[in-house]
Amino acid sequence: MKYRHTFRVRAPLADVAEFHRRSEGLGAITPPPIILRLHNVPEFVKEGDSMDFTMWLGPLPLRWLARIEDVSLNGFADRQLRGPFEQWMHRHEFVAVDEKTTRVVDEINASLRKHPLWGLVGLGMWLGLPLLFAYRGWRTRRLLESEA
Repeated sequence: MKYRHTFRVRAPLADVAEFHRRSEGLGAITPPPIILRLHNVPEFVKEGDSMDFTMWLGPLPLRWLARIEDVSLNGFADRQLRGPFEQWMHRHEFVAVDEKTTRVVDEINASLRKHPLWGLVGLGMWLGLPLLFAYRGWRTRRLLESEA
């Protein structure tokens, strides 16, 4: 399965990249009612780092462990090592439109687990991606454009 979401933010590429590389940024762009608990995460992600967190979807805790890969000024990827999907690769890409505007591109490649509960949970999460990323784009613009 593949998913792609793109939005623009009025902020320089370096500011957008730094915001997304900060672990606290993940919590800042996670929509309610999802509760995010960070367990073991670096302040700034770099090549080979692990992100260990739990997402609470109502009463259901989803423990997620991801490895950070392919880090550059123009983006990075997180690969699920443990979590609700059979596999999950999320590429975050930042493209300068001009000196003050950046395009953010999120691309996800994933596959569902072949398990009666986790397959349904993953499918529900997958179907919710448009809403999740619409919120993330809106929230990222609110946070970064208010600083400009």
